[in-house]
Amino acid sequence: MTLPPRQEPSPDATPPRDLRQHPPPGKRYLRRVGGGSVTSTARDAPALRELVASRQWYHTLELAPGVVTPGWFDTRPVAPTLPIPASLRGRRCLDVGTFDGFWAFEMERRGAEEVLAVDVLDPRGWDWPAGSTDEILAALNERKDGGRGFEIAREALGSSIERLERSVYDLDPDEVGRFDFVYLGSLLLHLRDPVRALERVAAVCGGELLVVDAIDLPLTIAHPRRAVAHLDGVGRPWWWKPNIAGLVRLVEAGGFELVSPARRISMPPGGGFPRPPVRPRTLMSRTGREYLYGARRGSPHAAVLARPAQPHGA
Repeated sequence: MTLPPRQEPSPDATPPRDLRQHPPPGKRYLRRVGGGSVTSTARDAPALRELVASRQWYHTLELAPGVVTPGWFDTRPVAPTLPIPASLRGRRCLDVGTFDGFWAFEMERRGAEEVLAVDVLDPRGWDWPAGSTDEILAALNERKDGGRGFEIAREALGSSIERLERSVYDLDPDEVGRFDFVYLGSLLLHLRDPVRALERVAAVCGGELLVVDAIDLPLTIAHPRRAVAHLDGVGRPWWWKPNIAGLVRLVEAGGFELVSPARRISMPPGGGFPRPPVRPRTLMSRTGREYLYGARRGSPHAAVLARPAQPHGA
């Protein structure tokens, strides 16, 4: 993984780990994923490139020098701009909706004592809107690929992160404990009930939560202070896309208070991001315009740093 510029930690802090450090020479065996065993070694770039080319990727990850996954998004330049502590030494961290695991690996690279990554691997367990076709389900299932991307990346990076198949709705402190830092990225727009999801995150968050999620840019410009959202829910797993004020209100309604003002960011497209041609038909649809904008300027997102609000009467 390319190591982004970072703030200098305090003198007594343990420097974040470089997850691209290679294991000893020799074969390493990936866990059984996708129905079969595959072998690779972090030093064997051709074999790793073959694994990378065997599937679609959501995250852009440098798994070895010169071996980079063609992700839907390239979050590498965004990581150093977000309010994630430069050193997570001694902290227990949670990545909700990990997908290929970029943010989980980033927290581990910054020295987290423990990182738990949770995700729902089967798209049939997602919050699907009414009218979703079998074709859409099959396309999402192909991209999710049973979590195979995470497994490939974990082995190539020599990571010790644990992944747990668990819905955000089912986070329970009695089962997973509490965490010092939680990352919740690009997930709320896929949920029927984002407030309920945030309430469950609050139940396991003992420190800070960083929400980085998609926003509706026109609504943000038209209503900078009023909390509003666009409802999609048309045959695909996209539900609510709020303006920045709306995203902040969701976080507050879920039981958090802001640590610092929310700010807008652009999520850069990766090598796998669709780049539709500029045609009148593309420009006529909202989805087409969003893809064109995202392919050229990055997908509009906002970052919200928060902590659990004090209980009433405390």
